[in-house]
Amino acid sequence: MSAEPMTLRDYMALSGPQPSEHIAYGRAPSQYVELFEPRGNGPFPVVLLVHGGCWIKQFGGIVQMRNVAGALAAQGIAVWNVEYRRVDEQGGGYPGTFQDMIDAVDLLIVKAAQHNLDTTRIVAMGHSAGGHLVQWLASRARLPPSSPLYKPDPFPLREVIALGSIGDLRNRVDGRGQVCGIDVTQLTGKPSAARQDIYSDTSPAELLPNRSHTVLINGALDTVSPPDTAFAYAARAQTANDAVETLILPNASHYDEVSAESPAFTLILPVIRKSLGIH
Repeated sequence: MSAEPMTLRDYMALSGPQPSEHIAYGRAPSQYVELFEPRGNGPFPVVLLVHGGCWIKQFGGIVQMRNVAGALAAQGIAVWNVEYRRVDEQGGGYPGTFQDMIDAVDLLIVKAAQHNLDTTRIVAMGHSAGGHLVQWLASRARLPPSSPLYKPDPFPLREVIALGSIGDLRNRVDGRGQVCGIDVTQLTGKPSAARQDIYSDTSPAELLPNRSHTVLINGALDTVSPPDTAFAYAARAQTANDAVETLILPNASHYDEVSAESPAFTLILPVIRKSLGIH
């Protein structure tokens, strides 16, 4: 790969085609999804796509993910591009951000027949903070009933692609109590007598095994979620007898992972297609 690694500025400049449809799953401005529907009759395999941005509004999100969404739709893959309340929005954080994820998946299942979406072929793919959220979605069947995030019999997400993900919150928190530059309790909530361990229902690593097949993809030059974060999570997942793989993208930063024009995407696309059973 000879192209220069992407910077945050390059990432913020990413864009793509307009979605086929804008669908709300709640009343808040950020509670919606964008559907990218391919040409043809379907049924279409689906990528449930969740943007990153350190769980805050500052670093863009759904607009930048249109870049990958448009490229996937051109491949005959439907994309469910999810927006959600972030920690610096009213109702975001704990438990709102996580509840938004649940509602977005539930809406996908409800709307699937209307849009010829194949719910037997879904891969949940998230970037950075979004990687954390899709890994959490795949693990939420293991939530304790005492958690406000608990919901019986969640729709199983058996294929997960985590791009530069932060799937182990406990071990990514620095000495100041921050992860990705924010106070972790903005996302997890603060400890209480009833919930002393704030990671018990918010960190995917604490909810293993999730019985999903997860591919952890990190840029070799990623400084937000370096390759060692993928290796550490994979080791925990393997110990729990989960199916997990790692893929390190040479000469790639944290941002190349979500650009359809980057050399990294030529390595990521085959993983997506394989996860969806497309040959």
